[in-house]
Amino acid sequence: MPIRRPARRPAHLVLGAALLLPASLLAWAQPGAASGSAPAGSEVVAAETVANVSVRATGHQRIRLEALPQVVQPGGTVASPDAASAAVVATLRPVRPGRRVQLQVQEGESWRAVASKRQDSLGRVQFAAPAAVDGEARTYRVKAMASSTTSPLKSAPVSTARWLDATWTDEFEGSHLAPVWNQRGGGYAHGSRRSCAKGDPRAVSVDGGAVRLSVVTDPDATTRCRIQGRDARPGRFAYRLNGHIGTQHAFSFRYGVAAARVRFQHLRGQHGAFWLQPVDGMHAGAPGTEIDVVEYFGDHHPQGGLASFMHRYDGKRRIASGGWIPRSRSYLAARDDGWSKNYHVFSVEWTPRMLVFRIDGQETGRLHGKVSAVPQFPILSLISADYEIPKIKEKRLPQHMYVDWVRVWETGGGA
Repeated sequence: MPIRRPARRPAHLVLGAALLLPASLLAWAQPGAASGSAPAGSEVVAAETVANVSVRATGHQRIRLEALPQVVQPGGTVASPDAASAAVVATLRPVRPGRRVQLQVQEGESWRAVASKRQDSLGRVQFAAPAAVDGEARTYRVKAMASSTTSPLKSAPVSTARWLDATWTDEFEGSHLAPVWNQRGGGYAHGSRRSCAKGDPRAVSVDGGAVRLSVVTDPDATTRCRIQGRDARPGRFAYRLNGHIGTQHAFSFRYGVAAARVRFQHLRGQHGAFWLQPVDGMHAGAPGTEIDVVEYFGDHHPQGGLASFMHRYDGKRRIASGGWIPRSRSYLAARDDGWSKNYHVFSVEWTPRMLVFRIDGQETGRLHGKVSAVPQFPILSLISADYEIPKIKEKRLPQHMYVDWVRVWETGGGA
């Protein structure tokens, strides 16, 4: 069953103008190696007195450190979201690609080094670390090592306490969807780009701790579909049922982090997605924006298959920002990993000023400008749009997408 908890009092997120990147999907992080122990430090603090964001600057250097929720959990089987790792992200100025940065955890009166990575070309270092031990939040800091032009510098500490209580979560236990979910797109929309497919509960099932969303042929269809309009293709195709569910009118939130642990479909011909829409829907004049946290268009797609978008209306004109995630395979856990082979956590950090997209805690890009300021609700879907249907033979159906869990940490209007 999903759990709805009251959100903690929002913490201020310090977002300096020097840290903002262009509104495109650019960023990626290289893995690094772990390091050994660190000497005790003098800055020992209680976790409950530390925020999840800190900034420390000297005359020539600056480190911004942020502790994010438990959004790191690649793997082949279902798992509890409580077992996921938190993401700890350091952004350093000046940018010195390759500079080694050490992650340290506070233990009693001292600090212990737990990992080491190197600064990427955008000045970031991103770690995965436990959010809690025995139910207690962890306090972290980083130490940027000396380089040929910079002296060593320790960051101010951050705590994971802000994120230990999620606002809402669903782990898809049992054999039925929880009442918070409703079926979407339940009709063939002739004249649209989904004229040959519709949402249907027969394409949704819950078993083994995950929800399965499918594309299947419609067993009730007595005719075949002709694709017309901008996606026109010769021939006729089987009508399809899509798994398409959302929490509209049951659960929504405003600002924070939303995450889903997903294993996507294998083939092209349909696209799986985790996305957010305004509570009143998307239409001309709508005050909010559609936030496509992730869409996957199948293995062997020429652009890698993964994308993140934001859609909004300017009058009657629909405007899209974002696009394909470059070098998407660089976010996989191993060479034999894949988006349809294993589960990965896809998340968005939504603030009044920007959207930050991540895969297992690694930032894939960010968008600025015209960010939604109204409550949004989560959607999970595996949709076969008219332009995709010719890419798959009917004998290759059904296709399936699995979602292990969905979780939201709401920060509210004060974020």
